Amino acid sequence: MATTDLPSGRSGSETTRPRAATTDLPSSSNRSETTQARPAGRSATGRRTNGAVIAVKNVFVAESSTFYTILGVTLFLVVFGVVMVLSSSSVEQYAATHDFFGAASRQGLYAVLGVPLMLIASRLPARFWRKWAMWIVGVGLVVQALVVLTPLGYSIQGNRNWIRVGSFTAQPSEILKLALVLGIGAILYVKREKLDDWKEVFIPIGIASLGSIGLVLVGGDQGTAMIMLILVFGALYVGGARARHLLVGVVAIAVLLPFVTMASSSRQSRIGAWLSGCTDTSQYQDLCWQPTHGMWALASGGVFGVGLGNSKAKWSWLPEADNDYIFAIIGEELGLVGAVVVLALFVVLAVGMIKVIRQSNDPFVKTVTGGVLAWIIGQALVNIAVVLGLLPVLGVPLPLISAGGSALIMTLVAIGVVLSFARDLPGKNSQVGAPTRTTLNGTLR
Repeated sequence: MATTDLPSGRSGSETTRPRAATTDLPSSSNRSETTQARPAGRSATGRRTNGAVIAVKNVFVAESSTFYTILGVTLFLVVFGVVMVLSSSSVEQYAATHDFFGAASRQGLYAVLGVPLMLIASRLPARFWRKWAMWIVGVGLVVQALVVLTPLGYSIQGNRNWIRVGSFTAQPSEILKLALVLGIGAILYVKREKLDDWKEVFIPIGIASLGSIGLVLVGGDQGTAMIMLILVFGALYVGGARARHLLVGVVAIAVLLPFVTMASSSRQSRIGAWLSGCTDTSQYQDLCWQPTHGMWALASGGVFGVGLGNSKAKWSWLPEADNDYIFAIIGEELGLVGAVVVLALFVVLAVGMIKVIRQSNDPFVKTVTGGVLAWIIGQALVNIAVVLGLLPVLGVPLPLISAGGSALIMTLVAIGVVLSFARDLPGKNSQVGAPTRTTLNGTLR
């Protein structure tokens, strides 16, 4: 009778056990495959192991490179955003409260809340989001209706897009963005065999989209409504909606847009000043103050910037320096190099999400990821275009960087949803050099 050494960690009396025949232990290079070939929950000796240990180990299974790319870029942008909020808000915060770190502390707290929520969302399977998508849409619509139809809502700079309960304030339209993306994904998943029939697809999606965007427009926030339109078309395009149907929607929006824009006198004035290039000196102290000083801040940064914390525009020359115009402070303090790096990071984030879309076979995953991609990257491009003077002032923050709790937390949760899809990409373990798994019937996968 031959003996075989068992794994370490047992007493000396248990280190040997009689075997029917001499069996060579697998080498270190093949041990993982041998272990994976055994039925789940059994050890090398045939004894049943603790299932809880296996469950805990599965939590730490290596994810795909796409998962870590999206996660790494997101975390870097969040940290970078907190630093830039501190730099851009410190002067005005001290003037108002004698505390340099007020806005940065709040932004750091939002990040501390948002990052764990992102990681929790990344552990939930796609079927969870698909199951609860329409419920989330309903909750989002109800909360947004409270903003525009009840005294709980209040206005900031003419936009009634905030809700206040005691000392708690939030922007429900940010919740509605994620809800709308999930809702469109769930509808297209159910209707995936009927995409040629526009009634089957566009009637339910149209009701959800028009209800959501309409409530935001009632509050006067055209910037957020524009981002929601972008994410709707992005989700539909990636989800497989027919191009001819999307073209009809684009034409309808082009016809309605002038009427929506001209419905507000302040919005009409801002667009008129932008079209004139702010050449009217009478508008300098009013409508053109922010875009003009934002452009001056960018121009003064040069190639390498004036140095982190050395901005002159943040000394009460540039309104919303820590929010809508934070990219101008980035350009001033970090120069062209810093601005290009920020753009490059958003490009890397977009590439990671595109990989999720290309590698997934689930129409729900494709649609939701496409909507989140259009939302975050589209909003970033709109914000940067406003700072560069390519668009009129719309009040759209720079995702993950600008100050604001609701926007940061919900953007992180949306990225967490995409990360949950990236965890389960088909073929993520079929890369070169990845270990193969042997099923019970002997097939490799």
